[in-house]
Amino acid sequence: MGLSELTALELGRHIKEGRVTAVEAVQAALERIKALEPSIHAYVTVDEEGALKRASEVQGRIEAGTLTGPVAGVPMAVKDNMCTKGLKTTCSSRILYNFIPTYTAQAVLNLEQAGAVILGKTNMDEFAMGSTTETSAFGVTRNPWNPEHVPGGSSGGSCAAVAAGECFYALGSDTGGSIRQPSSFCGVTGIKPTYGTVSRYGLIAYGSSLDQIGPVAKDVSDCAAILETLAGHDPKDSTSVRRDSYDFTSALVDDVKGMRIGVPESYLGEGLDPEVREAVLEAARVLKEKGAVVETFDLKLVDYAIPAYYVIASAEASSNLSRFDGVKYGYRTPDYDGLHSMYKKSRSEGFGPEVKRRIMLGSFVLSSGYYDAYYLKALRTKALIKQEFDRAFERFDVILAPASPDTAPRLGESLRDPLKMYLGDIYTISVNLAGLPGISVPCGRDSKGLPIGLQLIGDCFKEKDIIRAAYAYECTGKREMPDMSHLDVHSGKEEAIS
Repeated sequence: MGLSELTALELGRHIKEGRVTAVEAVQAALERIKALEPSIHAYVTVDEEGALKRASEVQGRIEAGTLTGPVAGVPMAVKDNMCTKGLKTTCSSRILYNFIPTYTAQAVLNLEQAGAVILGKTNMDEFAMGSTTETSAFGVTRNPWNPEHVPGGSSGGSCAAVAAGECFYALGSDTGGSIRQPSSFCGVTGIKPTYGTVSRYGLIAYGSSLDQIGPVAKDVSDCAAILETLAGHDPKDSTSVRRDSYDFTSALVDDVKGMRIGVPESYLGEGLDPEVREAVLEAARVLKEKGAVVETFDLKLVDYAIPAYYVIASAEASSNLSRFDGVKYGYRTPDYDGLHSMYKKSRSEGFGPEVKRRIMLGSFVLSSGYYDAYYLKALRTKALIKQEFDRAFERFDVILAPASPDTAPRLGESLRDPLKMYLGDIYTISVNLAGLPGISVPCGRDSKGLPIGLQLIGDCFKEKDIIRAAYAYECTGKREMPDMSHLDVHSGKEEAIS
């Protein structure tokens, strides 16, 4: 097995046992990045010098016995909407093309304190607005399984980097499915935790009531271990929740006997690709054979989730993005006449079409005369959706569903029809509106060879339920990586480790 094929936990054990050093792991990852980035473009920024320096420092602390965590020294990547002190953070937008933060996001700090080595910042849809990583101002990211297809979004760069072996795990953010959907498209595992579990301090906000940081990795064990490190109460974040326990790895048991799993009938109807439907139902059958009680049920209000989400998210985006005005940092138009001209031209030239579309929609629904008709109605719908999930979790421990209605579309298809792109989030959006945890795990491939994702949804603060079900399902299959044999991506060091 090559080094890039190891999971984060496997590599962490290799480093701890002295079979490979953190510096050698970083060097191998950087060589793979150099070989693959012309084809994949998962990164916006690669910090080669900083990563090697950090790896040397971490290796010394591992050898001294002061760093003993499971992923100490393991190279990883950060989605480019999380602040990193001294390292460019752009949100893949022209308006932040040169922004270098003076502080680091708390979630990233938590990982660094555990010995993480950051390779760089990953590409994303501009300000996390999109489902394909095609709205980035710095070019599209391609799916490692087939470069003619998208990796999903908005955390497409993070998911593509993990799938291609360009890092061993990554951070993403999930506002309406932005971890789970690209994880599904790229054949990796991603968790969106309960809202408030991971600090949002230092995350550049899109929809403040919906955004949540989470891990993307090769398997469920990695995600559970990384989430334990990420999670924690943060007094700097007013939305942060103090939980009784942050123990997620104890749920890694191959046992679902007696677990009650519900499958929403409305998630299996019109609009769902037949191959995706069959793969998801096969996963349900596998869990049933392992002792789970699987039943279908009616989850109402699904039809209202997308309009409610886009009203709320766009309204919050309109407010959050008003700070980017060309005055304090970021892009400023070189040609303007007066303050108002500078504001207008900087924002017009700095923001891309999808961001402008959502800012205008958000400004409209918040405007006088429309606030009650749209925004308040969307908030009431959000509350009703949460109540519907509460009723479902009185009967079930976990809800099983597709992560996306289809597999990864070809590049360019989604941007031609933004409404169709919005509808692609139909199975993930409700989870954010209700603040619930969700996980996407690979459950097969379609006839084109593209990965299919299974989504497992839990009640608030019940991550252990979805981790347990996902792990039990994963134990029945074999982890796959995309075939990159047509590219010379193996370093001498990587070949030497098995």
